[in-house]
Parts: sequence; C-alpha cells; structure tokens
Amino acid sequence: MRDLNVNRLYRLFSTGLGFIIFGVAGFLFQFVLLPYTLKSTAGNLERQKKARKMVSASWRFFTGYLTKSGTCAASFHGFERLGKQGQVILCNHPSLLDVVFMISRLPEINCLIKQDLQKNPVMRAQIKACGYIPNSEDLDFIDKINDVLLQECLLIFPEGTRTKEGKPIEFGRGAVSLGLRSAKVITPVVIKMNPQNWKKNQPWYHIPAKKPVYEFVVGDDINPQDWLREKPLPIAARRLNEYLQTYFNERVQQ
Repeated sequence: MRDLNVNRLYRLFSTGLGFIIFGVAGFLFQFVLLPYTLKSTAGNLERQKKARKMVSASWRFFTGYLTKSGTCAASFHGFERLGKQGQVILCNHPSLLDVVFMISRLPEINCLIKQDLQKNPVMRAQIKACGYIPNSEDLDFIDKINDVLLQECLLIFPEGTRTKEGKPIEFGRGAVSLGLRSAKVITPVVIKMNPQNWKKNQPWYHIPAKKPVYEFVVGDDINPQDWLREKPLPIAARRLNEYLQTYFNERVQQ
C-alpha cells in the first residue's frame, strides 16, 4: 500500500510537471514559429509541412517525457498504414492527449480542430503555422476539405469532444459524410486507455491508482465507394456512422 501511494504521488508530480512543460513550451514555440506565422502558410503546403514536422517533433518529445517518466504508457499498432494521400483517419477521443499522441507519430498529417482552439495561447501559433483546419458547417469548408484530401491525409475526431464518462461513443455524422464525399480511404484508429484519465471535466490532479496505459490500434481501411455504390450520400453516411459507432464501442471494451 505504501509503494502504491508513493507511486501515485510521483505520478501526480510528473503529471503537473508535464502540464507545465507543455504550457511553457507551447508559449515559447510561438517565437520559433514566427517565420511561419508572420507570413501566412495558407496555400503553401510545403511550408505547412515544415511547421508540422517541428510541432510533431516537439510533441513526440513531450509524449516521450510522459512515457519515460512513468506518467503513462503507450503502444502503437499499424501506424505504418497511416499518412496516405486522400486518407481520412477517424479516432475516438477518450482523453486530453489523444491528438498530441497521434500527431507526434504522424509528422505531416493535417488535422480538423475545434474553432475555440484558435484562441488558445498555447495552441494558436501551431494551428496557424501548420494550416490545421477549424471545424465549420459552411459550403466553403466542404470545398476546403475536398481540396485538402487531394494532396494530404486528414485526422478527425468525430465525437467533437472527449467521450463523456460512462457514455457510449457517439459520432457526429458530419465527419463520416466528409470522408464519403472526399476521401480515397477511411481508416479507423481505436484509442484504448486503462485506467481512464485526463477525461472531460476531470482536474489534472485526479490521478488514478494505476498508471494509465494507452493503446492505439489501426483498423482495416474502408473504401467509401463500397458504401456509396448502392445508396445516396445521406443514407450511406448514416449507415457507415452507425457501423463505426458499433465498431469503436466494441473495441474499446476489448
């Protein structure tokens, strides 16, 4: 019992230090990214990719700190199949750090983000420099996603926010519709976390008794044309959305 309490106190300290590192590094990184934010990278994919590689490297350092310090553990399966042109990657969203872990392993990927993150002082420089796409619901947004997928790979969290505690995974249909409309391939990535931590509305200092363990598992590719062949887009999107919700909910419990 004493060893358990000591380990928990240590992880409380290392978690707090990790959040400080992330916040301070994110603020200082604004100055590193000045060449990419003073002059917009919009429309310049090569400049965006350079910025993304820098952000990915910094987040890989941060996630390396988390795992090497024993704050949490993480394993990755099938990531060699990610990052293809025209690929939409769909992930569930159990914790605060899901996107950090994903981008730390996929240095050139684009990402669909919540609009509010553009106001975050730690994140706004990275978002602007990397050309990450704020979510919206207008026609220009749909055209932009289509243009992006002609050249890039796009990461989407279809829940829109972290999974609510004790609730099943529920996807908004918009992400699946975007994939069916514009992607060459849709690839699910199941994020498992045991025990749960850094959940929605959970204070950072609520530390579980055991070390959280992440597992990122890449699923089989889905060909959008297989779902569109016999049904129009709205029906296909509803059916694929239902299939994916079942797929994720079954696998996070395994």
